[in-house]
Parts: sequence; structure tokens; C-alpha cells
Amino acid sequence: MSSDTIYALSTPAGRSGVAVVRVSGGAAWDGYALLSNGQKTLIPRQAATRKLYDPKTYELLDHAMVIGFRGPASFTGEDCVEYHIHGGTAIIDGVLRVLSSLPNHRMALPGEFTRRAFENGKLDLTAAEAIADLIHAETESQRLQALKQMDGELFQLYEGWKDRLARILALMEADLDFSDQDLPEDLILKVTPDVTDIMEMVAAHLQDGRRGELLRDGFKLVILGAPNAGKSSLLNKLVQREAAIVSPLAGTTRDVIDVHLNLGGYSVILADTAGLRGTENDIEAEGIKRAISRAEQADLKILLFDGTQELDRQTLSLKNDRSILVLNKSDDAQFRISLENEETVRISVLENDGIEQLIERVVQILKDIVGPSDAPVLTRARHREALENAYAALERSMTAPLPELAAEDIRMAVRYLGSLTGRVDVEDLLDMIFRDFCIGK
Repeated sequence: MSSDTIYALSTPAGRSGVAVVRVSGGAAWDGYALLSNGQKTLIPRQAATRKLYDPKTYELLDHAMVIGFRGPASFTGEDCVEYHIHGGTAIIDGVLRVLSSLPNHRMALPGEFTRRAFENGKLDLTAAEAIADLIHAETESQRLQALKQMDGELFQLYEGWKDRLARILALMEADLDFSDQDLPEDLILKVTPDVTDIMEMVAAHLQDGRRGELLRDGFKLVILGAPNAGKSSLLNKLVQREAAIVSPLAGTTRDVIDVHLNLGGYSVILADTAGLRGTENDIEAEGIKRAISRAEQADLKILLFDGTQELDRQTLSLKNDRSILVLNKSDDAQFRISLENEETVRISVLENDGIEQLIERVVQILKDIVGPSDAPVLTRARHREALENAYAALERSMTAPLPELAAEDIRMAVRYLGSLTGRVDVEDLLDMIFRDFCIGK
């Protein structure tokens, strides 16, 4: 399959000023020669304006800017050509149609350009995953995290651990294979401090509060409170559109309503929930059950109280160290609620008062959850699982009854760490990793 020359539209589909069609593979430059109808050849890495033709009918397709790359000095490590054409639908369709008719050319599969870059040693798996994250980044924090990972932050960390363990494993196997040679006595005991040191670093890396995954996937923020406390109105105010139905009728919201938004550079999944109260209505009761379940899963809870009513004890019972107590209707003359010894935010959704202060409070807590951004962070469940397996293998090696078993556990840890960067046989991982890419990457 990798012997084929692949092509795809690398810019979003639809009408635009400029569209980029990317071609990669051994026949990429031959394809250019056919489309350019014998015009001057390309100078690698220099842009050139060319007319593009259908090589069968000699019909003019477009006036384009073309850039050629010779492998291995390209993104994929192969010969590549990029056609920067006008972004009209007819022009894009015409160029793609002609490319499909060229010898050894076919449409690229999702993520295939980046997969070829990995297979040709241009980047490791963590960098490939970072490219996917960068494409889908919607907030500043997601963009910065993806760029750090793409620049090799995780690769250097994991490869460093793997190389240290590989050296330890080499010594252990030498001790086993050449026991009659002049090797240090009690070699297993001598490498134990190094294994322990790596275990401590892996454990610290795992105990990160899942902050990298939270940045990548979004923080779960839920609004909880009694009926008519103003939950749906607050959600609409935060997302700046009518995302939830607002009604004075208690029990209007009966299911969880999720809305994605950007708060202070952080991706947030904001949930409005059914009002918390006792009810004999089966549908409303199910909504309340879902609200409490969502509260248990949330990274941060906004506990909203109607300041003109008695204190809602059911909502207050959901308070933990990741909760913000918000008192609504501060503009009302009947506002009377107070929570002594509790830090609260007073707002009026109706008058748009205190909303900015609430957002600032939410963003500050998210910053505290993320913590310092200097250290590399885990970004995917795949990474966490491999590291947990590596740690378990190292832990077993420390209590193995035989040197041979200890060496095998170290070898397993090396393989798990290698699977993170792709420096072992990872064919089974590739489809899972690259399937979420768009066609032109």
C-alpha cells in the first residue's frame, strides 16, 4: 500500500480563496509533469506558478502555485507535490478527478500522510497524535499543549526512561548469559536503585490529576440547583445564546443539556441539569437522577441558589472542594440568603451582574487544576495504560524470585514504554491512532 502515490485535499472542503491538494509518493513528480504538460520542472522547496491541464484532453484546469519536495526532505519522507489552486468547487473536483486517473495514484486514507511520516521515521507516535490534537484544538491551552507534544516533549521523556531500562536490561542479560565471566557480583542489587528511580518518576508522571487529558478533552462543568434557581438562564448567559429553554414553570429542564464553550482559553463542557427536588413524576425523577450522576462525574460544580428563597439543603449537600457556591437574584429586594463561613459569588442573571466575576472564579479553579505547565503531561488514555503496565512490570521485577523473571519484567517495561513512541512493533496500534485524522493529513 505504501508504494502507491496518494493525494487528497488538505484544506477544508467547500468554496475558498485557495485550496491545497497534497500528493505524496514515488510518482508525485511524474504526476506533476503530466499535469503541467511539459512546462519547466520544479526546483525542490521553491514555489512556482504553473498552468495545470488534463493530460488526456489538454483542457486547462487552473492557474496554480506548485511546490515540490524531494524525499526524505518532506513531511512524509517521500517525494511530494503541493498544488495551491483556486478554491472553487469545480476546480477542486477537476484537479482531484485528473489525479485519480494518473498511474499509481489513489485517494489517501484518513491520516495516511501522517502515518507515512511516522513509518518513514519523520516523527514518533506521540508527535503524530499531537498533530491530530493540533488540528482539533479549539482553545489556547489545547493549542499550546499540542505544540509542546509535537516538539517532542513526551518523546524525550519516554525515550529517556526506555533507554535507561534498556541499559539495565543489557547488564542483567549479560549477567545471566555470561555468569562465568568477570562481571560485578550481585549485579541485580546494583541496578535496583536505577529501577526504583524510574518507578518513582513514572508514578509521579501518572499522578497528574489527568490534567493533560482534561485540557485535551475539555473540563466537565455542571450547574446544579433547585427548580427556578436560574440554572438554564445562567447557562444561556455563559454561552451567549438561547441553548436551554427558560420558563417560570418548575421542572422544565428534565434532561442534561451539554454545551461546549471556551472559558478563559480552556475547553469546557457545560451541563444544565434538572432542578433538584422531591417529585413523583417519573420523567422528572429520572432527570434528577441524571443530574446527581453528572455531579459525581464533574470536574467542577456550580451550585446555584435562589437568593430569595430558603437555603436549599439538597443542593448544598453536593458541595465538595471543587464547587462554587453561587447566589442568584441579588438584584431582588427579597434577596436574603447567606452562607456563613462559605465563600460565595453573588450574581443576577437577569441584570447580568456578577457574571464576569463568576467566570473569573471558574477560570482560576481550572488553572489550579491544571497546575504549572512546565512539566510534560499525559494527554491520552493509551499513554496512561502503557505507563501503568510499565510500572506494574517494574514493580514485579523488584520481587521476582529468579533473575530470569526479573529480566523478563524489565523487558516488558521496555516494550510498554516503546509502544508510546512507536520504537517497537506497534502495527496493532496504528489504525486506532490514525483513524481520527482528516483525509488530507
